[in-house]
Amino acid sequence: MTMYRKTLLAAAAGLALVGLAGGEASAKEYLLTAAKPNKVVLIDPAARAVEKVVEIPGPGVAPWTVIPSPDAKVAYVLTAHNEAVVGVDLDTGKEVFRTDMNEPENVRSKIMPAVELSRDGKELFVFVSPMKELPGEYQVMDTRVKVFSTADGVGAKPVREFEVPRRIALFFMSADDQTLWGLGWDLYGIDPKTGAIKETHKIVNGPKPDRAPADILDFWPQYEQADVFSTPYYTFDTTKQADDPTAYKTGMLTLDLKSGEFVMDEFEDTSAVIFSSVVNPVRRNEVFSTYTQLSKIDTATDTLVKRVDLPHTYYSINISGDGEEVYVAGTMCDIGIYSTADLSEKGRVEIPGCPDQGVASLRVIER
Repeated sequence: MTMYRKTLLAAAAGLALVGLAGGEASAKEYLLTAAKPNKVVLIDPAARAVEKVVEIPGPGVAPWTVIPSPDAKVAYVLTAHNEAVVGVDLDTGKEVFRTDMNEPENVRSKIMPAVELSRDGKELFVFVSPMKELPGEYQVMDTRVKVFSTADGVGAKPVREFEVPRRIALFFMSADDQTLWGLGWDLYGIDPKTGAIKETHKIVNGPKPDRAPADILDFWPQYEQADVFSTPYYTFDTTKQADDPTAYKTGMLTLDLKSGEFVMDEFEDTSAVIFSSVVNPVRRNEVFSTYTQLSKIDTATDTLVKRVDLPHTYYSINISGDGEEVYVAGTMCDIGIYSTADLSEKGRVEIPGCPDQGVASLRVIER
């Protein structure tokens, strides 16, 4: 090989590497949510603007859980009166996956918000609550997980099923794809292949003898930035009287989806925190929670750092990859953008036509 050809090949290889690096550098963060009756919404938080609105095919009233594919090309959405999961291509708007909970022999199934993808995006896990319609009664059946291959596309049928405990509200997959965590009255570590429960972290039957059973109301699986699921919980100090305000406690539950570390610690007398929360991926002791107020909590010291009033109720929350901005959404048609440093408002984005987001998830993706 001549020196001239070697030089050309080296130059071409260098340009290819630059191109790859440029492609990676050009990927940016977007917010992904849904709105009534049948919309998937892609938002550019840096531009403070809606990038795209895609319609979910078929009937819909209030899209709920939103799960982005690993390549951020498809949004899987729980919709159709909680009876279907639909995968929508975010570039073309086409329906690329659909499973409807139609059952034989008068069996009807409702999908609960516990819907999750495997980390490789190949399998979809759906928690269903079935019942049989009999001539004079409804017969409640065992709750179960139906597992689908995303490659099966529209009209997908389960590739396997297994029974799980009742009242599971959320699923989140471990980083190694080996444990499907299910949040119910307790937190169950489920084998995603067999359905066997490998371990259980007690929540309702909590670890402290002087505390009443813990209570959680959370339907928002926003863990992707720090790979840590977090949620507020509530309990009561049984050594105190019921009319003592300091007897009512709010804590933060965290589950590290890489290490499996599980923590439940109280940080304040119950006040304002109710629903969802998110962990800062950069300063991992910082947890933010939303409802009518935005709260910043330090889990290293188990203290409330700061709290500010919000314009209205927000159900869901997420955070930027650099840990500098926190996003609040759900309920109405706007997404609020706040500084993680001092909780000051930095921006606001309104979805065109002002459709309610309701209880839809707010996810962060890179495209």
